[in-house]
Amino acid sequence: MNHELFMQRALQLALLGQGHVAPNPMVGCVIVHNGRIIGEGWHRQYGQAHAEVNALNSVTERHLLPESTVYVTLEPCSHFGKTPPCADRLVQEGVKEVIVCNDDPNPLVAGRGLNKLRQAGIQVQTGMLAQKGRELNRRFFTWIEQQRPYVILKWAQTADGFLAGPDYQPVPISGPLAQRLVHRWRSEEDAIWVGTHTARTDNPRLNVRAWTGRNPLRIIPDRTLSLPPDLHVFDGSQPTLVFTEKEREPGPNLTYATLSDWSLTTMLADLKTRNIQSVLVEGGTRLLESFLAESCWDEIRLFRSPAFLKKGIPAPHFTAKQVLRERVGVDELTVWQGAEGRWHGV
Repeated sequence: MNHELFMQRALQLALLGQGHVAPNPMVGCVIVHNGRIIGEGWHRQYGQAHAEVNALNSVTERHLLPESTVYVTLEPCSHFGKTPPCADRLVQEGVKEVIVCNDDPNPLVAGRGLNKLRQAGIQVQTGMLAQKGRELNRRFFTWIEQQRPYVILKWAQTADGFLAGPDYQPVPISGPLAQRLVHRWRSEEDAIWVGTHTARTDNPRLNVRAWTGRNPLRIIPDRTLSLPPDLHVFDGSQPTLVFTEKEREPGPNLTYATLSDWSLTTMLADLKTRNIQSVLVEGGTRLLESFLAESCWDEIRLFRSPAFLKKGIPAPHFTAKQVLRERVGVDELTVWQGAEGRWHGV
């Protein structure tokens, strides 16, 4: 059988869970008998059935399971969490073989699921399309292995390299398709982060409007609690977290995190304790430059508009590996990745 073809299908299914399963990883599963797919499933929603269970439940020809191969993008879990162990269910069904894309680095699993399968006499193969699996679940692997959220920096700049007008005056740059794509991105990440200056001058809502999906946690650093309370970010419509050095009682959908160490790494470590697996940093300029200066980022998503501004605030400069370049309406989108594992010890 073409093992890579079926694993690729499992990876496609896993992606359907994006924006719905964090802090769990995205997982897809395909069940094959003699080269024919007899069951498929993916992890659809955090707290609900995992991919393996959904795939097994989709099989109508259950008598074929003992002669079938299961392709799953992540090691089946071996512990009781919000659902029973998937490894136990595979053993119960008596499948012949399980082929896995990635081992699970979660200490609660970490090889135990594979051992359960092997001890039950099930053939196990690991590492099938492993790099593609790590790319798919890069947020999860970063969160578990480096104990911090995966950080995405995003901005739009003009053809002549500006991202704001003189004196940081906000100006429209990207086109409608790019703006809609950004709202989809917001629905896919756990949190969205903007600086104090942007919160005050732009008064953004930081929600999902041009797409269907959940609103992310809003993150605002406000060291001295100087932001006015009538800003949209304090409207109570979605969870909001304010980093500050002062004490303040929480409000409706509003939490204050008092920090004595005012650094990005400390803030990111705090977010890890709150189960925030990924962060989309949308600006402004000063905040983006802070993330770049401290090398506190994993991915950059940059829109270039065909428009010229001629003067204003220059876009940040950086060095990274470009992994994507495509047109989004009138704009050009480029995606850049930093070196994996740059933050060991955070």
